Amino acid sequence: MQRYLDLSGDSGVAAYDIRTDAIAVRFHNSPRIYVYSHASAGTDHVRRMKRLAQAGQGLSSYISRYVHDRYEP
Repeated sequence: MQRYLDLSGDSGVAAYDIRTDAIAVRFHNSPRIYVYSHASAGTDHVRRMKRLAQAGQGLSSYISRYVHDRYEP
């Protein structure tokens, strides 16, 4: 996994891993890896999350707002 840059300094996201059809996210408060896939969260959401992860800003807020519990079981 790649460390999340967290340009705002207050993100809950610690690290992420970009996959072909998904993004895996690890939060600071949990050892669990959450996988948001095209199937579970939707292609458009996953694409947006990948861009936010690479930019280092806005990923945690986006997850909270739009895809909170739409991760793979």
